[in-house]
Amino acid sequence: MNDLSPSDDAALIAGRADWIDADAAARLTAHPLDGVDTEYPHATGAIDGPDDVTPPRERHPVFYGCFDWHSAVHSHWCLVRALRLFPEHPDRDELVAGIDERLTPERVAGEVAWFDDRETFERPYGWAWLLALAAELDRWDDPRADRWGDALRPLEERIRALVAERFLPMERPHRVGTHGNTAFALSLTLDYARTVGDDALESEAVETALDCYRDDADAPVGYEPLGWDFLSPTLAEADLMRRVLDPEPFAAWFDGFLPEMDALPSPVSVADGEGGVALHLVGLNVSRAWMLAGVADALPTGARREAIRAAARTHARRGVEKAFTDDYAGSHWLSSFVCYLLTRNEGGIGVPR
Repeated sequence: MNDLSPSDDAALIAGRADWIDADAAARLTAHPLDGVDTEYPHATGAIDGPDDVTPPRERHPVFYGCFDWHSAVHSHWCLVRALRLFPEHPDRDELVAGIDERLTPERVAGEVAWFDDRETFERPYGWAWLLALAAELDRWDDPRADRWGDALRPLEERIRALVAERFLPMERPHRVGTHGNTAFALSLTLDYARTVGDDALESEAVETALDCYRDDADAPVGYEPLGWDFLSPTLAEADLMRRVLDPEPFAAWFDGFLPEMDALPSPVSVADGEGGVALHLVGLNVSRAWMLAGVADALPTGARREAIRAAARTHARRGVEKAFTDDYAGSHWLSSFVCYLLTRNEGGIGVPR
C-alpha cells in the first residue's frame, strides 16, 4: 500500500482530490518532479546518420526528461494539475521553480522548431497530451499559469494545427492499446477544445469520433490485452463516446457495443517485482479504471452501471497499489496516469458540452 491507496475503494474512482493529504500529494508528484529533469536514459527513436545524434536537451529544450517526449509532457501536466488542486503542496516551491526554468519562450521556441521538419513526431499521443497540458494551464486562474501558458502558446498553436491537419482527417481509427490509439487522443483533444472554447476543433473532433465509432457493436473486449497494452482499445472508445453522445443515445450505443453483462474485463495480473515493459499492464489497470468509472457515470442507474463501477474499483485498487514503482520503466510515467484517475472529476477531463 502507499499514501494513495485509501481503505475505501470508492475514493479511488470518485475523481475528487479532497481526501488526498499533503503527504499523498507529494507522493503523487515525486516521480514526475524527478523525471522531468532526468535526461538519461532516453528513447532516441530512429537515427538517420552519424550527425543525427544530439543530446535530448538540445532536441527538446523543455520536454527532455522522463525517457521520452510524451512522458515529459504529461508529467508536466501532472505537476501543473497538482499545483492547481493542492495549494499547500509541500514541494510547491520546487515544482514552480522547475517549471519556471523550463517553460520559457526561448525554450518553447526550440520545441516548435523541432516540428518544422518532423510533422508526425509524437502523433497522436504526444500531441493530445500537449493539448491537455495547455488546457490545464488555461483552466487554472493563477499568474503562474498565465505566464507558463503564454510561453507554451506557440507550441500549443503548432500542435493544435497539426491535430486539425494531420490527425482528425483519417480514413480509419487505430484500435491499439498503445500510443497510436485514436480514441484516447480524440478524448484529450475534445477535452482541450471544450476547455479553451475552441468550437471549430470541438466540432471536428466530434465528427471524427462519430465517423470512426458510431456504428461499432459487439466489441471483442475479451481479447484484451493484445500485448504490452497500457490502454484498452474497447474502453477508450466507450470513454470517448460518452463525451460525444447525450446520455440516452450513449446508453443505447453502449448496449450494442458491450451487450453482455459478463463481458467486462478483469484486472491484469502483474507479479511482484515484475518490471520493464510489463509495467504497461499496471498502467492498463489504472486507465481501465478511469474509463470504466467515466462510462458508469454516463449510464442510467441500474445493475449494469453498478457492475461497471465495481469493475472500476477493482482495477483502480490493483493499478494504484503497483503504480509507484522505483523501476524507471514505470516511474517515468505511471504517476501521471494515477493523477488522471484520482482527479478525473476536478475539471478538464470529460468536459461536458
